[in-house]
Amino acid sequence: MGALIAIAVVVLLMLVGVPVVFSFAAMVATLAFLYDVDVAFLATTGFSSINSIILIALPLFIMTGYLMQSGGLAARLVAFVEALTGRSRSGMGSSMVVACGIFGAISGTASAAVASIGSIMVGPMQKHGYEKPYIAGLLGISSLLGLLIPPSITMILYAIVTRQSVAASFLATIGPAILLIFFLCVYNAIRIRLTPGIVSEKMPFNERAKAIGDTGWKAIPALMLPIIILGGIYGGIFTPTEAAAVAVVYAIPVGMFVYKGLNLKKVLQCMVAAATTSGIIIIILFFSFIVSRILTLEGVPQQLTTFLLDTFENKIVILLMVNVFLIMIGMIMDDVSVIAIASPLLVPVVAQLGIDPIHFAAIIGTSVVIGCNSPPMAPILFMSCQVTEVGVSQAIRPALSLMLFTALPVMLITTYWPPLALYLPRLLGYVS
Repeated sequence: MGALIAIAVVVLLMLVGVPVVFSFAAMVATLAFLYDVDVAFLATTGFSSINSIILIALPLFIMTGYLMQSGGLAARLVAFVEALTGRSRSGMGSSMVVACGIFGAISGTASAAVASIGSIMVGPMQKHGYEKPYIAGLLGISSLLGLLIPPSITMILYAIVTRQSVAASFLATIGPAILLIFFLCVYNAIRIRLTPGIVSEKMPFNERAKAIGDTGWKAIPALMLPIIILGGIYGGIFTPTEAAAVAVVYAIPVGMFVYKGLNLKKVLQCMVAAATTSGIIIIILFFSFIVSRILTLEGVPQQLTTFLLDTFENKIVILLMVNVFLIMIGMIMDDVSVIAIASPLLVPVVAQLGIDPIHFAAIIGTSVVIGCNSPPMAPILFMSCQVTEVGVSQAIRPALSLMLFTALPVMLITTYWPPLALYLPRLLGYVS
């Protein structure tokens, strides 16, 4: 009961506009009062938990995202993807989806994809006859591929909070991300086929081949970054933390001397933005570790496990309840808050069901995709609507339709078909 009251306090404070950091501080205070716990004693747990070398990867990957966003990367990626997909009726929508996926493999965040890809794609898509509300919905869900495709900030947080391997968590969400890209492209093709007024441009084969060659050559420096990061990690050359440092060192000269979108002033601005974002996340993690410690001392995860196993004997039903819970809290919290609260609470529960923690990383990752686009909070959908200059009320219907036919099936398939998440971790020896 105490845990439910504490979660209710966080939800209420966030709904009335209290910053996330202070809402988590209130959660700690509420739990300390209800369970009569000495917070000063538990504070050492929080400080020792954030004293981790893995956490250094967090600000470095965030810094990389800001550098590549400011360095003119998105325009080259979009041009290359447009050349690949062509200018068919559904080609522009597919270009947005694939471009967000590639950009997500570099930035690791959804907000960067919304700002970068959205600002470039909205105008051309409108010229081809795409409606603004649909563009906003498609941009919102496509940008969240950045939370699934490594290096993912969300998966780094999950690995830290649950004490799992960062590399294994990265691998777990690749399968769901590819499936989501496929579903989005198929949905877009069907939707556009049924929508009148969409303009298509035929391009001769030789012109298209030339365009692919020209844009691909210009995009090579950007496309090399995820190859260097992931190849280095899984090739055993460096750790995820070292990979983050390599990414920053690579991104600065590429942005300055290759794409010429960066200068010293912009680099300093990126450093300030990355430090601000990282500081907020670190403070949230600090309170999260304290909350996790209190709940563990009071046996709350064990009580929740017992309740679910006694109430629902069917494993399928329990997993469905977990899915519903994740979607509900995702509707009122951002991705960082969902990871911080749900992960330590639910990992012991799913472990009793025989669910591998790495598999659960993919489950919670796909749930965030739905939550970040669902009212009342819907932070990514709100950003998409700002970029496309359309009202949220207009974008909700296409956004919900996209989630119903793409993101929700991906979440359910990920939940009930473990190989989708565990094949790559097992292939590379991270899961037995």
